[in-house]
This record gives sequence, C-alpha cells and structure tokens, in this order.
Amino acid sequence: MIIAAALCPAPPLLIRELTGADQVAADLRASCLDAVAELMAAEPEVIAVAGAAEQTSTWDAASSLDLALFAPGPRSRSRAGRPPGLPPSLGVGAWLIGQAGYTGERFLQSVAADEPGGRCASIGTSLAGARARVSLLVMADGSARRGQKAPGYLDERSAAFDADVARAVRTGRLDALLSIDQDLARDLMATGRPAWQVLAGALAGRRVTSEVRYASDPFGVAYLVASLRVPPGQP
Repeated sequence: MIIAAALCPAPPLLIRELTGADQVAADLRASCLDAVAELMAAEPEVIAVAGAAEQTSTWDAASSLDLALFAPGPRSRSRAGRPPGLPPSLGVGAWLIGQAGYTGERFLQSVAADEPGGRCASIGTSLAGARARVSLLVMADGSARRGQKAPGYLDERSAAFDADVARAVRTGRLDALLSIDQDLARDLMATGRPAWQVLAGALAGRRVTSEVRYASDPFGVAYLVASLRVPPGQP
C-alpha cells in the first residue's frame, strides 16, 4: 500500500557531478530532496521509483545512471561487471534517494513512452501492492516547449497543458491524469505522461492531499515537485 508519494522532475542537471556547481538548479534540487526526505520519514519497507523510458521494465536495484552519457571523457568508466546503466528518469530518482541518505530496499520501474494510460495505471496498482508500506517516487517532466529557447521551441498549448497537470496534483484529483491526451503530450514533449499515470493508478481510490514544493520552467521545461500524502489508516 502506498503510504507516501512524491513527484519530481528528472533533469540530469540535478546531479552535482554533472554540473560541477551547486548553484545550478539549487532550489529545484533542494525541493526534490525535501520531497524524498518526506518519503523516508514515512518509514516505508521499500521506496519504488517510477519513470518513463524506452521500454517498460524493472531494473536491478544496484544500478545507477551512467554519467558518461552526459559527460564523457574523464568521467567515463568501464561498466564491465556492473549492472546496466539506468535510463535517465530512474537514474536521477535513484541518485536523489541516495543523496537523501536512504539505504533501504528500492524498486525501480521504467514505463515505455508509448505505454497506454490503462497499462500505466495497472503498473501503478502493482507497485502499490508490492509491500504493506510503499513510498513512491515518480520522476516526470512536463512539456518542453515553454518558450522560444525551450528544447522544443514555443508551443502555446503547453501552458494550459502543464496547468492542468499541476491542478490535478495540487487538488489530489489524480484520476484526471489518466485523461491526458497521449498525442498532445507527445507533441509538447511532455515525457512524464506515462509516469503521471502510474502515480494515478498507484493512488486510485485514495484520499490524497498534496504540497507543491516547486513549479517553474527555468529551462523551458515544466518542472513540478510535490509531496502527496495519504491519511494514516485509510484503506
């Protein structure tokens, strides 16, 4: 059962080793670490991390992000004998829970970018049933077309799209995330769509309150950080 959940974006720039400077996205990083700390404070048996990737799969809990994909050269190291490198969404999520000091059991679940909403919700239901006490960390970016310098340039539909997602999270009405238009999400380069729908499935039927810790688009990509809380004893 999900006892706590958090939503964070997954830009690799959160990882200090890649930027070499704490001031890069410092407020975003701090908000993510605060959200993860709350997951740990709930005393879960396991923290499940879910994020979008090329394929739907579970991953070795000992895996990490291969930083050489983003900073080749001196950071490149042989991966011989090591678990396969994680996709960025899970890699950043695993880094966050490690930075927060979590040493307990973790479960890593990627969801294919083209996975339909119903399947995403089912994956969320499975994660919720993995243990009696599960904290869920969902790694999801919003649209990447929030300005002329955004990765996908400006698309005027992006503001309303991201506002709808933020409203669903802020009000705890997560079922609205299951109605996201998959084609529109693809057009807006909102890679977090399947992960949002995993979150909706994991908390289906639960009464949820939330605290939005961060909501902005500093690099033309919508980033949302939130803590989602389930009242104790709720079935």
